[in-house]
Amino acid sequence: MSKAGALDLASGLGGKLDKNEVLSAVEKYEKYHVCYGGEEEERKANYTDMVNKYYDLVTSFYEFGWGESFHFAPRWNGESLRESIKRHEHFLALQLDLKPGHKVLDVGCGIGGPLREIARFSYTSVTGLNNNEYQISRGKELNRVAKVDKTCDFVKADFMKMPFPDNSFDAVYAIEATCHAPDAYGCYKEIYRVLKPGQHFAAYEWCMTDAFDSNNQEHQKIKAEIEIGDGLPDIRLTGKCLEALKQAGFEVVWERDLAVNSPVPWYLPLDKSHFSLSSFRLTAIGRFITKNMVKVLEFVRLAPKGSQRVQDFLEKAAEGLVEGGKKEIFTPMYFFLARKPLSASE
Repeated sequence: MSKAGALDLASGLGGKLDKNEVLSAVEKYEKYHVCYGGEEEERKANYTDMVNKYYDLVTSFYEFGWGESFHFAPRWNGESLRESIKRHEHFLALQLDLKPGHKVLDVGCGIGGPLREIARFSYTSVTGLNNNEYQISRGKELNRVAKVDKTCDFVKADFMKMPFPDNSFDAVYAIEATCHAPDAYGCYKEIYRVLKPGQHFAAYEWCMTDAFDSNNQEHQKIKAEIEIGDGLPDIRLTGKCLEALKQAGFEVVWERDLAVNSPVPWYLPLDKSHFSLSSFRLTAIGRFITKNMVKVLEFVRLAPKGSQRVQDFLEKAAEGLVEGGKKEIFTPMYFFLARKPLSASE
């Protein structure tokens, strides 16, 4: 995992946006969400703009705090966050039964941390699909540094309208990414189309669990905090994802919420009561230092105006994620392995 420094954080803030446009982008992004009077239908209708603004604004924060892989993982006692993230990625590769030479698609690949890890682990060629120009430019540079640029690449496109022929890939996976889709069925149907018959699609989905009560105001507040802090049009129930998979034509091999019975809670790195030297930047003290550092960087104009506002909604997200995890109403790792039948009659 790379660890971006303070100047990398400052220079990356805003992504491909002109630095003078960052504050305006923050204001427009915020207005999509419930906390600022936004509506779910508007977020779904404008998901491309909303998600692109989100990742332009937050990618450098993610890389500063998490490294190259922007996702959670279940953890064993004695296992570091970094080790758990790698194991989570290896588990996905093993479930997909990846073999050397396979052509694999990573849907919503971020800056390609999992893509590089899975490609090296399985000796496969992985294509990362992403609709954010800044993340693709970062990913290409990191691929070059890791020397996987000959076998791994990126395609800029919307995962609701993929620019690939039917039956193109030997395997497809998504890590905490298709939660950004405005419609799970539409997204899964596109994945079904580009996957070869008889092959598998595996994913970790962000979902509300069956314990979520839509009439509970506290539950609704937690859901809204996660949505604004993580660029989501809505957060689906686990059952809705399962339903959409089957509707798209997949045969579900197995599914499980991997957050359940995890020896170390997935949200622990964000819990303010927890301290860790190995993931110091994610702790309460680390986040306090980052917040004040961003404030100084913005004051001296190394970071664009509006940077503190981005830090604020990321803090809100962290609070929502921890509360959602503690109350077991939210999971970032609802796992499923699904197979595309060999034929329509199978």
